[in-house]
Amino acid sequence: MSEIIVKDKEISVPGETLAVGMDILPGSGTYRDGEKIVANRLGLAMVDGRTIKLIPLSGRYIPKTGDTIICKVIDVGFNGWRIDTNSAYSAMMSMKDATSEFIARGANLTQYYDLGDYIVCKIVNVTSQKLIDVTMKGPGLRKLKGGRIIEVNTNKVPRIIGKQGSMVMMIKDATNCNISVGQNGLIWIYGEPMNELLAVQTIRKIEKESHLSGLTDKIKEYLEENTKK
Repeated sequence: MSEIIVKDKEISVPGETLAVGMDILPGSGTYRDGEKIVANRLGLAMVDGRTIKLIPLSGRYIPKTGDTIICKVIDVGFNGWRIDTNSAYSAMMSMKDATSEFIARGANLTQYYDLGDYIVCKIVNVTSQKLIDVTMKGPGLRKLKGGRIIEVNTNKVPRIIGKQGSMVMMIKDATNCNISVGQNGLIWIYGEPMNELLAVQTIRKIEKESHLSGLTDKIKEYLEENTKK
């Protein structure tokens, strides 16, 4: 008889038996050992119907094609920019991907993006050798001015964004801040200083309590208490 041993949203350790039975399927972070489904990493167990998977609790960002990320310019060359992706791998942005404007050969590229500038860009290619290309051409992709950048655990980004952007939109509305969330764990927040601070505290609360049920209601209550709305 099949049995799911682990509870939904319970922390599991490598080697732990999560379920027994051939009609329960192993998802990411788990493997089958005979009748058993076993954890192969530290993570948060998620039971989705007949499938069990583990969401990792930590780990660096791994770049993927199509991700929208927040990056820092770390080098300006003759024909493009090198970008820190907040991962083990940097990326390149060519002149043709940087702007819709024509850039003459030999132009001073720092007038577009200078060392230390933060940008919202999109990954367009990741090779097997982890050579990464990014673009600035697309809706919402831009250079960031002012505000503050914070870093969160990349595995918590989906929770911070919420279903169809519901969580981050709630924070934006309550704090009157502009907020951009990169899938690489960097978040840009721009608003009045006290509102920025509240947005940061709210995001940290989500990051800390992301495994708890009823999180949306908790965050709504937290924002209402701190904005007196």
